[in-house]
Amino acid sequence: MRIGLTAAACATALLTSAAAYAADKPAELKIGITAFLSGPASVFGEPAKAAAEMMIESMNAEGGIGGVPIKAFFVDEGAGGESVLAEYRRLVQDTQVDAMFASISSGNCNKVAPLAEDLKVLNFMWDCGTQRIFEENSYRYVFRTQANATPEMLSTVLYLLKTKPDFNSIAVVNQDYAWGRDSWAIFSTALKALKPDVKVVAEFFPKFGTPDFSTEISRLQALRPDVILSTSWGGDLDTFVRQASQRGLTNSSTLVLPLAESSLERLGKALPPGHIVGTRGDHYFLHPEKKADSDFTAFVDAFRDKTGAYPIYPVFHMSQALSALKGAYEKAIAANGGKWPGREQVVDAMAGLSFKGLGREVTIREDNQGVEDMLLGTTIEAEGYDFAVLDDMMMFDGDQVTTPVGKVSIEWLGTLSPDFLNGVNVEMFKHGS
Repeated sequence: MRIGLTAAACATALLTSAAAYAADKPAELKIGITAFLSGPASVFGEPAKAAAEMMIESMNAEGGIGGVPIKAFFVDEGAGGESVLAEYRRLVQDTQVDAMFASISSGNCNKVAPLAEDLKVLNFMWDCGTQRIFEENSYRYVFRTQANATPEMLSTVLYLLKTKPDFNSIAVVNQDYAWGRDSWAIFSTALKALKPDVKVVAEFFPKFGTPDFSTEISRLQALRPDVILSTSWGGDLDTFVRQASQRGLTNSSTLVLPLAESSLERLGKALPPGHIVGTRGDHYFLHPEKKADSDFTAFVDAFRDKTGAYPIYPVFHMSQALSALKGAYEKAIAANGGKWPGREQVVDAMAGLSFKGLGREVTIREDNQGVEDMLLGTTIEAEGYDFAVLDDMMMFDGDQVTTPVGKVSIEWLGTLSPDFLNGVNVEMFKHGS
């Protein structure tokens, strides 16, 4: 009797394992997507949701993935971390989604990554920036389909040094939570390594959601730093820039805003010419290499018709996650002799996968981190737009500005020397060229 039960258990385990590597073609491919659909961060989540709906509709019209239509289920990150985890588990266990896109929040990414491993579900960290995910852990089922904070901050330092090599002083105004602190640590470490004589004159970390920056602005006007960094985003960044502009701070110091691509349209004329803006990759509705691409311009026009606004970087990130999903399934189908793959085959197919969304190609490294090039520019006024656009753009090679596999970002950045500045591949673009 004991031998019979053991044999049955082994048979069950083998069947379960086999099911992971072979599957009948489903009626639909289900994906769960977490995004902020309420609260201040919905300025990222709502555009991403609209983009996902548009892109999935277009993909399904062209046959879906391997002839299977895609169906998306959305989770509001604005409901809080515990709610996200509960909904995540429900979608995987009850709805039986085939993949999860989670999340925008770095805090949520830290929470869902180990859960994805436990549930053995393919998870794309489609927007969160924390570099710690793959530097502190090793995952099989978790992948990031875009860059992380380190190349975003390092490329910003490089752009600043190339465009304003003689600046001497800097201050920072960042939100007082993990992202604000960590991004400043990355930026300041890189800056110290590449230009060690720069003086940090002030470090301000106002509370997240602060409505009034008058204290910080008054201090900055007295200190008159050459450069003011803010890696803030959303409503906090918009409020700071508007108040800084009203008080004349934008006339005396150069603002360096690595995440401000997503705020340009909302800020209107509040962000004047001459300030540095990052795009969290090469994510820009006036992408210098895409202006003659009919598919790209058609999407931009359709997105604006649907939402009333131009696409911002979460839209690009969503396009990359969907492209990665399609690429992984198609690669797995090909490896499976044209048959529908099991979930483990799709996970295997992510190794070394390259894919393109709305921007340049992204490649998944051996540590599951996506590598993408970085585009930054300086604000100008341009005919046809009632908000700042970018000029004097530089594209930095993603491989060169991303922490090497197996290294810790802060430690690696600390080993850089000023010579690194001239060794990085840079492509340059002008607005309208």
